[in-house]
This record gives sequence, C-alpha cells and structure tokens, in this order.
Amino acid sequence: MKFVDQLTIEVESGKGGDGMIAFRREKFVPFGGPSGGDGGRGGDVILVASRDCTTLYELSFQRRYAAQPGDKGGPKDKYGKGSEPLKIKVPVGTLVFDDETDEMLADLAEEGISFIAAQGGNGGRGNMKFVSSTRRAPRIAEKGAPSEKRQLRLELKLLADVGLVGLPNAGKSTLLNAVSNAKPKIADYPFTTLTPLLGIVKFENLPSFCMADLPGLIEGAHNGAGLGTFFLKHIERTRVLIHLVDLSQVKEDNLLASFDGIIDELRLFKDTLMDKPMLVVGNKTDLPEAAEIWPMFKKAVEEKGYRAFQISGATGKGTSELMHAIVEILAKANEKSAEITPEEEKRFEYIAPFLIEKIDDGQYVVSGREIERIVKMTDFSSDDGIMFFKKRMKKIGFIDELRALEGSDTDTVIIGEMEFQFREFFV
Repeated sequence: MKFVDQLTIEVESGKGGDGMIAFRREKFVPFGGPSGGDGGRGGDVILVASRDCTTLYELSFQRRYAAQPGDKGGPKDKYGKGSEPLKIKVPVGTLVFDDETDEMLADLAEEGISFIAAQGGNGGRGNMKFVSSTRRAPRIAEKGAPSEKRQLRLELKLLADVGLVGLPNAGKSTLLNAVSNAKPKIADYPFTTLTPLLGIVKFENLPSFCMADLPGLIEGAHNGAGLGTFFLKHIERTRVLIHLVDLSQVKEDNLLASFDGIIDELRLFKDTLMDKPMLVVGNKTDLPEAAEIWPMFKKAVEEKGYRAFQISGATGKGTSELMHAIVEILAKANEKSAEITPEEEKRFEYIAPFLIEKIDDGQYVVSGREIERIVKMTDFSSDDGIMFFKKRMKKIGFIDELRALEGSDTDTVIIGEMEFQFREFFV
C-alpha cells in the first residue's frame, strides 16, 4: 500500500431542515392553532481516529465528504427527521488543520478520539414555536441553519515509542526485523526503506513497545534533501531515539563524522528533538573492521554524554542489552509524564456577532458567522418572517450600529448572499 502522510479534503455538514407553517384543521375545532413542526438537524461530519487504517491513502480516492441534510418539519406538530453523522476513519496520529488559516484544529492521537470537522445545521423552528400572548396565529417559520463547509489538511505523524534514525544502510530495518513483528525490505543499497515502518517489540519478558524505522537521513535533509522533511516530522512524536551507526564505515581519523551529521540534521529541523533521550548504537559488530573500531567509537560517544551500545542486527548480538535499556528509559518517561499537571483551562475570546465595513461610497459589507446564519434562516417571503428578522437584528445590536453610520436611505447593505437597502432596517 502506498504511504500517504498529508492530504487535503473538503467536508460539508448537512443543512438543517426548514420549519413549517401549518394550522390544525380539525372537525369541531373552529380556530385550530399553529401546528407547523421544526426541521430536523443536519448531519455532522466527524473524523474518528482508528487503527483500522494506517495511512491516509484510503482517503485519497475521495476528496469531498458531505453529510445529509435534515428533513423539513411537517404539519400536526411533526418534527423533521435528523440526519446521521458522517463518520470518517483516519489513522491514529492524524493532525487536522484548517487549510486556509493553517490553524491546528485537532490532534487525534489516541484510538477512538473524534473531532467534529463540520457541524450540522440546526433545524428551523416551525410556527408552533412562535406562539405568544400577542401572537396567536404566527405565520413565521425559520429555514434550517446552513451547512458548514471547510477545507481541511490532514497530516499523519506516526505514533511510536522508539524511533530509529541514522544514515541509509545503517541497519535500522535489520534491527526492526530482528526484534519485532515487522517485515521490512532489507537490501545492501541506500534508501531501501522508502516509507516509515512500525513494529511491535515484544522481547523476552519485557513490556512491549512500538518501534518505528524511519527512512535514512542524509546531509541537507532538514531542507528537503533525499527523503527530507517528508519523514523527519515523524520523529517528533517518538519518546526515545535510537541512533544507529554502521561501524564498518567509521574511520579512525574521524570517528563521529556520520554521527555528528545526523545530529546536525535533527537539530536544524527542530532543536527540541535534542531534548529526547537518545541511545547511540554501533551496528554490524559481527564484521572485523567494525569490532576493531568499536572501543574508540564508544569512548568518543560517551564523551559527548550519550550511552553507547554495540550490536549486530544480523546475528542479534547485543540486542537484549539494548532492549532492556529502552524499556528502562520508557518507564522513566511514563513516570515523568504522569507528574505533569493539566494545562490551564483554555480561555476563548469573545467574538462579535458581526462586523460592518464600508467598502465603497454607498455600500457596506457585513460579515460574521452569527449574523449570516440569521439571514440564511429567515423566510423573507413572509411579512411575519421579515418582522421577526428585524427584531433579531435589533437584539444583537445591528440596528443601532447601522444607525450610527448615518448612511443614505439608498445605500446598499450586503450580508452574505443578500442585499438590503439601508432604509429597510428602519421602516
């Protein structure tokens, strides 16, 4: 299966069903009251994190997702039927961004976590909801609330406890194959691994953990060279880094050449990666030249403050000691994360229901989610509906704000897809 870790999709919720204007017509009831029911709620579009899918590839065949609208209200106080939500499965570890603003909307980091990507419109109220002591036979009904449409960018960052990093052919795939259930492609040429691979490590009697083999890095990877940042970002979510070095390629006169190169790429991509625990592993010690260079390499690494291990991925030598060290670090990481106090409750700023902008002489554009929703839900074919619309506009302060502008009676006021004359709000 092709690996896809970034995708743009369009989602649209269902529009709310329109409310109905109706009156009872019953025998022996000369003045039947209003009986128009409310419309049904439109369906939400919901993204759900699931381990049933491992990449975004399945979503690449369909880029637009739309939920069903709610049914219209009916006579005799009948409510319209609401629509079921449209649920879209995405891999665990998916980040959801608004493609226009680049704002991160959700981090679906655990199985079963869901995010309402587009909220279904509420059903419009039927005329039975507008009865009052002064309005006994209202001819008012709301249209259903409009659908919500969004352009979303989905990014998948693999979730793994341990990430394997190193130059191409350092032996990452061989190690993953030796200690886990993964079956990566292994060959003696660079960039054998072209997609990230995950494996569950269940070694001896140790607790299990997830290990990721990330494609080999080269100089300039942080700027996109080789496989570049396409897979570097997956390292961000790992808790421990295992830095593999092919000791058969290490030269005595420059012991840490390849090691320092990878460290520089990680730091240049994101310096916070240096805060992660890292174990340095000298690989291929079954080869004489690698075994000979190991003592010198180990000393140089430890002088840099890292723990060093020697292994042979091909024979399995040294892997037990390495796995024990990884489990020990993960246990400490779990204890540390349990001590973290919850973040302070997020505070939301008040957002005004509308904004009036003069774009030209005699023309005003009004924007705002709430006021545009009111316009879309109003039935302007009904005199009662128009009166109710003006009442709502006055309630949110729009009439007073408009009056303060002192515009001409013939000035144009644009709200969403509707155009009004200035004077219409004051008659």
